Amino acid sequence: MRERFAALSLISLFVAAGPAIAEARDPVPSYVFELAEGQDVVGQLQRIRSRHEDTLADLARLFDLGYDELVTANPGVDPWLPGEGTEILLPTQFILPETHRDGLVLNLASMRLFYFPVPDADGKRMVYTHPIGIGRVGWSTPLGSTTVNAKATNPSWYVPESVLAEHAADGDPLPRVVPPGPDNPLGQHVLRLAMPGYLIHGTNKPYGVGMRVSHGCIRLYPEDIAALHKLVPKGTPVHIIDQPYQAGWSGKNLVFAARHPLEESGGDWLAALELIDRQLKSAPDGAPEVTVDWGRVARITREGLGTPLPVADDSEDADVWLARAPLVRPLAVAYYQPEAAEKDAPDG
Repeated sequence: MRERFAALSLISLFVAAGPAIAEARDPVPSYVFELAEGQDVVGQLQRIRSRHEDTLADLARLFDLGYDELVTANPGVDPWLPGEGTEILLPTQFILPETHRDGLVLNLASMRLFYFPVPDADGKRMVYTHPIGIGRVGWSTPLGSTTVNAKATNPSWYVPESVLAEHAADGDPLPRVVPPGPDNPLGQHVLRLAMPGYLIHGTNKPYGVGMRVSHGCIRLYPEDIAALHKLVPKGTPVHIIDQPYQAGWSGKNLVFAARHPLEESGGDWLAALELIDRQLKSAPDGAPEVTVDWGRVARITREGLGTPLPVADDSEDADVWLARAPLVRPLAVAYYQPEAAEKDAPDG
């Protein structure tokens, strides 16, 4: 069986899996996980059958995924009209970034935030993760380490001179200060960074989360930033990284995920090879001897779907691996309550 997943429809993947799949169950939460020592991978892939009224933008928010994240994982699916009964893969399994595991880690390549709070009194470690929107081309979000130096609720937006000039040139002038309310693009909660001019904040346009749409700041769904605003104390370290390639151990499987690098970053194929080599050398106790199928690694890198897939030469084909994802009901997995959600507001 050919392994080229990008050319397959998800419907064919699940037909190829064999026996009929059991009735849909409740989804597994995909935003908070307890971490074991040395754990690289959290969550699990899931899938749903779309309803006639669904769009991928709606489903992304329901399952706390970014728009691009969900669209990329489902090549060939119309994002605005997937259709009744279409099988949709939910990329709700995440390989943790290869960096500090303290405070906030923002991986621009995957457009995803990870929050590692201080372990509790018993040493239990948790990680929270949410999709983010980042700076568009020409307004890139900067890399580096900083801290959260202030928090605000219902903030005013003091519009930077560069943004005022851009809007004026487009014939869409902005006031110098946008007060709190539905026209404020910062939303209702802000984490201010010690990096001057940059914020982690909500938004009045939730469907832009998971896309390159900002002037450099980090956007979250309103419900996600509201939760983080309570969880994250002042002084929390923040690490902004760019890792399009990730590898880790999921049980006894060495898995690898790749995303297309950001336009201004470029790709580094050697970085993927070195990453997998490091994972082989640091395999957990009980892990099997693995011979990597480098052709498979190359395909995953080229396709850039972002979904963790096994790369051992004796691993299951990608279609069989993905078909094992449980079928779930379309229920919110995090803080979002669709029946009580606010309407999208105009741009500020």
